Amino acid sequence: MPDRSIYPDFVATRSDRLLRTAFMLTQDWALAEDLLQESLAKAWFAWKRIDDPEAYVRRVLVTTHTSWWRRRWRRELPSDALPDHGTPDAAGGLDRRDALWRALGRLPARQRAVVVLRFYEDLPAAEVAEILGCQIGTVKSQSAKALAKLRVDETIVKELHP
Repeated sequence: MPDRSIYPDFVATRSDRLLRTAFMLTQDWALAEDLLQESLAKAWFAWKRIDDPEAYVRRVLVTTHTSWWRRRWRRELPSDALPDHGTPDAAGGLDRRDALWRALGRLPARQRAVVVLRFYEDLPAAEVAEILGCQIGTVKSQSAKALAKLRVDETIVKELHP
């Protein structure tokens, strides 16, 4: 029966190896981390009854993963009926963001900084001028030039004004 005072050392020395085992079970690093964390928590509560901690945690990994798999399987129910309507295409928003990102990348660095600080960060012109170390008039003129370039950019015009 291991003493609970060695539990932190056990976790520190064996976690990498146990995480690889969990990954091999789940084939997903995030799920593997969750599986290992849950298994180590179960081991903590049973620590005084365990003879071989590593073998115990491995067994808990396998049984916990199996129970996750069974629960997930029961949640999926086959159906002959198809939904009446499709789901909205999430790629449309990504295309618009990508077009905007590319258009911003074509702006000179100073104009890009002004647009980001003024319109993305929503800072007042005076604060942008202070950050960039220039006059408020410079911020306003750079903002106007940048917006004019963005308006001319065909990809942005098509995306923002369908």
